[in-house]
Amino acid sequence: MDSQTSQASQASPSHTFQVDLRGLVDLLSHHLYSSPKVYLRELLQNAVDAVTARRAEQPGAPATVRLYTAGGTLRVEDSGVGLTETDVHDLLATIGRSSKRAEGIQEARSEFLGQFGIGLLACFVVAERIRVVSRSARTPDAAPVEWTASDDGSYTVRTLAPETRPEPGTTVHLTARAGAGEWLAPERVLALARDFGALLPYDVRVDGEAVTDLPAPWDRSYPSPAGRRVALARHCHDLFGFTPLDSIELNVPLAGVRGVAYVLPSAVSPAQRATHRVHLKGMLLTERAEQLLPDWAFFVRCVLDTDSLRPTASREALYEDETLAAVREALGERIRSWLTGLAAGDPERLAAFLSVHHLGVKSLARHDAEMLRTMLPWLPFETTDGQLSLEEFARRHPVVHFTRTVEEFRQVAPIASAQGIGVVNGGYTYDGDLVQALPSVRPGTVVAELDADTVTAHLDAVDPAEELALADFLAAARATLDPLDCDVVLRAFHPLTVPALHLDDRAARHEQARADAEAQADDLWAGILGSLRGTAPRARLVLNHLNPLIRRISSLRGPELIGTATESLYGQALLMAQRPLRPADSALLNRAFIGLLEWATNGEEGH
Repeated sequence: MDSQTSQASQASPSHTFQVDLRGLVDLLSHHLYSSPKVYLRELLQNAVDAVTARRAEQPGAPATVRLYTAGGTLRVEDSGVGLTETDVHDLLATIGRSSKRAEGIQEARSEFLGQFGIGLLACFVVAERIRVVSRSARTPDAAPVEWTASDDGSYTVRTLAPETRPEPGTTVHLTARAGAGEWLAPERVLALARDFGALLPYDVRVDGEAVTDLPAPWDRSYPSPAGRRVALARHCHDLFGFTPLDSIELNVPLAGVRGVAYVLPSAVSPAQRATHRVHLKGMLLTERAEQLLPDWAFFVRCVLDTDSLRPTASREALYEDETLAAVREALGERIRSWLTGLAAGDPERLAAFLSVHHLGVKSLARHDAEMLRTMLPWLPFETTDGQLSLEEFARRHPVVHFTRTVEEFRQVAPIASAQGIGVVNGGYTYDGDLVQALPSVRPGTVVAELDADTVTAHLDAVDPAEELALADFLAAARATLDPLDCDVVLRAFHPLTVPALHLDDRAARHEQARADAEAQADDLWAGILGSLRGTAPRARLVLNHLNPLIRRISSLRGPELIGTATESLYGQALLMAQRPLRPADSALLNRAFIGLLEWATNGEEGH
């Protein structure tokens, strides 16, 4: 039985995959490549790789790439290594095989850009017919060979007379497919060639016009630092469409990276993904690289050339690997060094930068103690003393109080300022974290979160005799707000214009949220939430005994009218603090408003 199985296995014929070229071209154009324009990049890559391969063996060989346009056709000539008839069958007819693997050139793999077969196949995105004429530099006696292919997957190969191509190299002829003629138009080819190939190391021309523009702007010599800044600013405007605040050199020789980062002149959201232009060995790989820099460096746009990063299959993005991670860290360090350099030697430019991009620097300083220490005198924070740096604020106040939300800061800032309490608004992005990190870079600094007890303790107590005389009023006021988990306290404080102050802290708000959930829950959940009841202090409404309105209200008689007045003060204090209103708070405001209208129209009862 085993013998029969073995014989049957040996008799099974082998088969070859049949490829639908039209379907493959559709796949390339709609899924692998972002635009038909990549066909020109593939042609340039093939030509540049061929020249590189020839010069590896013949250093003195010519290094030229010429493109010619005419009536819906494109001809690309290179002085590269060329192909024999065997190479044509092996490489052009076998999709995905790289010409760089052949004949002992694998050790020079890093010098090449792409794969010849798949690159030429991409030309079918815009062409209905491709004709390649090539002569090998490695086998000078071999006759030139012609390979002609159609988009239906058929191709022919024939040898030509030696005089048809006397010199080694390759010429690719494209004939546009229906509806794709614009991609082979002279102005489009020139624009694409300059976009993709401006930094290529060889002489590339389109209809006689130069494409390459070397050395790269960041590698050129300039008469002065100011002249360099002006030239790079012009380059940024031409490339990205904006004039930068500054430019940052990105030179990482160990990673094979050279380029420049341009600082955006206007603020952008930290959540917005920055996109950068990346050239691979001179060829533009992508203008939408997102993962090139650390997330905190969202305030710059980069253009650089590298020979170490790995492209994805479409060669339009970077492959996420250890090399890219190392390059990202190294480029982040260059930007960090630029910032520290500004802090040390150019405070005016640093101030101009921070006025636009302080969020990015705060994001970096949050995780980098050295950057926080460097930026302390410069980073702006909202405080009860106005816009100040943490360094200046800490010099003024022995204790640096901070709030965790913008609403808390707005609630207490006027009162705290009048009482001499220094408070930093920690509610903005990164600010709370930076304030809490302050002692780590400024030893001896005391940082404390501001809570209701701290504010209340700084308010002046009322004379006991006066407070005792108002005992009935305070009892009625406390009874009114007790269902809202809010106490009533009488104090004397400035400014006099503030009649009442609503104070709470995170613990009080947490307890209030738990109580609200308990009230709305079924019996089972109400029991569970009730068991979680905390001992945290409740919110409090601090009445200002110095305020004339409070003095008049405290003289009222009758629990109902006192209750209406108290609810009005509570609602007004909530609105002043810009605190989100719960349904119970909204109902209270409506009830108090109606109550005041009724009292105003019917007259005071019981007064």
